[in-house]
Formats: sequence, structure tokens, C-alpha cells
Amino acid sequence: MKRTMISALAFSMLAATALPGMAAPFNVPAGMHSTVTQVDWKKSDHRSVHKRVIKKKHAAHRSHWRHGQRYSSWKRHRAVDWRRHHLRHPGPGQQWIRVGNDYLLVSILTGIIAGMAVAN
Repeated sequence: MKRTMISALAFSMLAATALPGMAAPFNVPAGMHSTVTQVDWKKSDHRSVHKRVIKKKHAAHRSHWRHGQRYSSWKRHRAVDWRRHHLRHPGPGQQWIRVGNDYLLVSILTGIIAGMAVAN
């Protein structure tokens, strides 16, 4: 008996909370004092939405260095730490130098460019 009463009470509480969500909308007379507006979701809103697109300007970096080109004044530049700048391991007889906004992999004996990378 006690279980039946508790289950009936629980069912009535659950039913009471579910009914307002399923109730039909009430009609409000269209008058001057009406505070409720009716919205028709099927009609499209004729306001145009303009998206503002911001294009990032990237400087196109075209290096004038080429593989196999000789860089005669490479001795004026200090060697950079290739690990710190995330460059590839230089081969024997090569070192990385920074020239402007570029890293050059230069042969120590001849000054010939073996590789290039853009500095960040």
C-alpha cells in the first residue's frame, strides 16, 4: 500500500512537469496592449548579414639564394646553433649561418650554399 502511494505520487509529479512543455500555445488577442508577439519561424528574415572577412597579409618571401650558389662573404657571419633554431643537422664541413631573414647551410671550405631556411 505504501509503495503504491509513493509510486502514484512520483508519477503525478513527473506528469505535472511534462505537461506544460506539451501544452498547445494559447491564443492572445491582437490588441494594442498585447505584450506577446507571434513569431513565424518558417518565414525568412530579409535582413542581410554581412560577414566581415579579414584577410591576413603575408609577405611573400622569395629568397635570392639558390642551391649551389657561392656566397663569398659567408665568413663575416657567425655560425648559429642548428638545434636551437630547429634546423637539420649540418653535414661534415658545413655550418648554418644567418643572413638577414634566412638561414644558409654553407660549406666551410668553398662557401657553396647547400641548404636554406626562412627565419621566423
